[in-house]
Amino acid sequence: MEAAAPNPADFWDARYEAEAYAYGTEPNAYFRRQLGALPPGRLLLLAEGEGRNAVYAAQQGWQVTAVDFSDEGRAKALRLAASRGVRLDYQVADLTALHWQRPGYYDAIGLIYAHLPPADRQAVHAAAAASLAPSGHLVLEAFSPRQLGLASGGPRAAELLYEPALLAPDFAGLTLLENEELRVVLHEGSFHAGPASVVRLLARRPASEPYTELTPLI
Repeated sequence: MEAAAPNPADFWDARYEAEAYAYGTEPNAYFRRQLGALPPGRLLLLAEGEGRNAVYAAQQGWQVTAVDFSDEGRAKALRLAASRGVRLDYQVADLTALHWQRPGYYDAIGLIYAHLPPADRQAVHAAAAASLAPSGHLVLEAFSPRQLGLASGGPRAAELLYEPALLAPDFAGLTLLENEELRVVLHEGSFHAGPASVVRLLARRPASEPYTELTPLI
């Protein structure tokens, strides 16, 4: 009899159960910079973990919905929010079930280190793009394949890593404002620390054109 496949939620609950915040309590630098250029509105954060980006955004006046499948992550996010005097709508759910999608609703969506297998990635990215309001922005940062061999975090499987040419078709219905791979030095808690190879993508939904959802190519 084959052993049951490990539950990813168990992995992340184990990582987040410690008192310390695995990725720190300050927002991702790229997310912070892009959010600062936008007027506050409705924000969706996918794979939000312990809430560092969500709490920061709420402090800036955003109405924040966060989604992650870790109960431990949610508990720590809500504690951090309470300590800083803000509120979050934090939903515990599997991203790939797509229960969070709301076509044309969110003014901004963040995907910060939301690494998914190819078929799941395409479905989640398509649903996120379709959930943007007109003129809404999507901000993504993730590790590239050049991250393999570096000690600053990220998946150890190449199929879970992203690069610009891979991401561009996922967001073909949006205007790509930035989509590049670069070397950075991360200072995000104990699990994202040191030189890293990342992809950063910024996209905008057209202001007046209807969004045409593409069927993911599996």
